[in-house]
Amino acid sequence: MSTDDPSKDGPSRGEPSRERPEADETSASGPARKDSASDVTSLAGQLLVAMPDLSDPRFARAVVYLCAHGEDGAMGIIVNKPTPEIRFADLLRQLGIEPAVGMGDIRVHFGGPVEPQRGFVLHSADYESDEATLTVDDDVAMSATTDVLRDIASGQGPAQSMMALGYAGWGAGQLEEELARNDWLTVPARGDILFGRAAEHKWGAALKQNGIDPASLSSTSGRA
Repeated sequence: MSTDDPSKDGPSRGEPSRERPEADETSASGPARKDSASDVTSLAGQLLVAMPDLSDPRFARAVVYLCAHGEDGAMGIIVNKPTPEIRFADLLRQLGIEPAVGMGDIRVHFGGPVEPQRGFVLHSADYESDEATLTVDDDVAMSATTDVLRDIASGQGPAQSMMALGYAGWGAGQLEEELARNDWLTVPARGDILFGRAAEHKWGAALKQNGIDPASLSSTSGRA
């Protein structure tokens, strides 16, 4: 969905150096899996946790949920950087959707620097919007059309959800290079971290899930 024109669901301009890979529509389970079309072990459904020495300030202490990963690249959503200046109800009205009375507020997040005018909803896998929902694993799915917003607004949406504008993208081999540089730690995703934690606690919670004290991290930390 695009937030700059309610009549359009197509992409807006992003960063040309990082294109979104084609999403694997096959439901997956487990912490990592082999991409059937390549030798890449897919990390879709995992969390990427930014290491302290990651130089890009947009990803400082970021926690990224990987929605797709294969030989063509990877795509994920930052889940711990809310945008306080954007209210979910206002975003709905901008898209011509009237929020239901008593609808709980959903925090809108900065999902990444690519296509920042495009909206994505990460949600529990109990919801599916026809063919517009990518099921990442048994617990989490992603939808990127206004249908999911209409259903959330009317109380017919997923049990758990979060809204993000933009996404993080990696070209072929780029994520693997960043992992080799110890820019990221990979951590199994849990629903309580994605949907149940306050944004400011997700980075530390993801590390502690792997028994890591955030204060002990250094640039020599690598993939878990």
